[in-house]
Amino acid sequence: MFLFLHPVLEKEGTKTKEAIYKSMNTLSYKTISVNKENADKKWMVIDAEGLVLGRLASTIAQVLRGKHKPSYTPHSDCGDNVIVINAEKVALTGNKMETKYYVRHTGYPGGQRIRPIKEQLKRKPIAVVEHAVKGMLPKTKLGAELFRNLYVYAGPSHKHEAQQPTELTLNTIK
Repeated sequence: MFLFLHPVLEKEGTKTKEAIYKSMNTLSYKTISVNKENADKKWMVIDAEGLVLGRLASTIAQVLRGKHKPSYTPHSDCGDNVIVINAEKVALTGNKMETKYYVRHTGYPGGQRIRPIKEQLKRKPIAVVEHAVKGMLPKTKLGAELFRNLYVYAGPSHKHEAQQPTELTLNTIK
């Protein structure tokens, strides 16, 4: 059996692999699992004016999930709170303004209702952004909990100045 050791470990002499691992301090290699109590949650505000809906929604979902943090834990709410302003001025690429539809059903026979996105932006611009973000979150209890950290406003003002949110642009989070 051929045992490859790192060049630094080869200088150690004739120590076996097991002896080297036993001499390591395993207490310094603990993985910290973030939970609701020790998550460092911040408030961020995004101005949606002129931003493409899908790219905006994927960035928001990433921040809500906490994937931009080194302490990301998949099974807990470790993301930040996100405030979206100017949802009515969101942009769509291509011909989606005429061809994209929202379909729902009332529950009664023949109760399918179809609404174009152009009309939806006039009636409920908040629902357009919320629908896009909700589709990019997990479809579990955790996803519902993460969705509660999203606050969308149609206009340029919001009521969360007391939380001192930081400005977030699409290019800030990678």
